[in-house]
Amino acid sequence: MPRFALIGKTLGHSWSKKYFSQKFSSPPWKGYEYINLETDTIAEIRNLVHQYQLDGMNITIPFKCSVIPFLDGCTEEVEKIGAVNTVKVLEDGKLMGYNTDIYGFEKSITPLLHSHHNKALILGTGGASKAVKFILQKLNISFQMVSRAKESEKESESENEIVLVYADLTPSLIAEHTLIINTTPLGMHPNLEGCPNIPHEGIGKEHLIFDLVYNPLETLFLKKARLQGAQTKNGEEMLHLQAERALEIWTE
Repeated sequence: MPRFALIGKTLGHSWSKKYFSQKFSSPPWKGYEYINLETDTIAEIRNLVHQYQLDGMNITIPFKCSVIPFLDGCTEEVEKIGAVNTVKVLEDGKLMGYNTDIYGFEKSITPLLHSHHNKALILGTGGASKAVKFILQKLNISFQMVSRAKESEKESESENEIVLVYADLTPSLIAEHTLIINTTPLGMHPNLEGCPNIPHEGIGKEHLIFDLVYNPLETLFLKKARLQGAQTKNGEEMLHLQAERALEIWTE
C-alpha cells in the first residue's frame, strides 16, 4: 500500500501525521500509511525514500528551500518562489517538487480580505514566507518583509527588495500595514511564550493578523492582536487545505 511521510528536523509540533492517519482510516484511502521522519540533513531524502519505500512526502522546517537541489524537477510555481513543501515520487523513481502552501494560504486568507487590507508585513524570510509573497503579489497587495537580522537581506530574491528588522517597526508603521502575517515558528508548541517582537499597540480593529502556526490554535501573537481588537486567523485551515492538495498530487 502507498506510504507517505513528513520530513523535517523536529516534528513534535506537527499535526500532519494525525491528520493523514485519520484520512487513511477510511475508503478510498484505507490502508495508506503516513509516518514522521526526522533528519538533520535533507541530503538524506533519497535514502529515506528508498529505506521507507515512500510514494510522496511533505517537507517542513527547515528544508522547504534546501530540498530543491536534491529533486529531479519541480513545478513552474516552485521555480518562481524557490520553496517546496510537497514531493511526489514518480513511477521512474524521480522526485518532483510542488508547493501546496500557495493553494492553502490563498484559499484560507482570501475570504477575510477587505479593500483596506492593501499593505502587508510578512514576518520571516524562510520557505513559508515565499508562498505568502507569491499570493500577495497575485492579489496586488503591497508588502514588506521583516526579519530578525540585517543579514537576512541576502535571502532577498531582488536586490531592490528591502528587508526590515523588528527594530524598524514602530506603532505608526504597524498601524499603516493592516495585514500582518507571521511565517516564523515563534509561539509554536512547545515554546508557547514565543512571539514576534512587534509593537502590538499599533494594531487596531481594521487589522487582519494571520499566523501560519496552528499548534496551539491561538498563539501569544494572535492573543495580543485579538486583545487589540484585530481579526485573527491561525494556520489550521491552511494546513488542511494544503494537505488535501498534496493528497490529490500524490494520488492523481
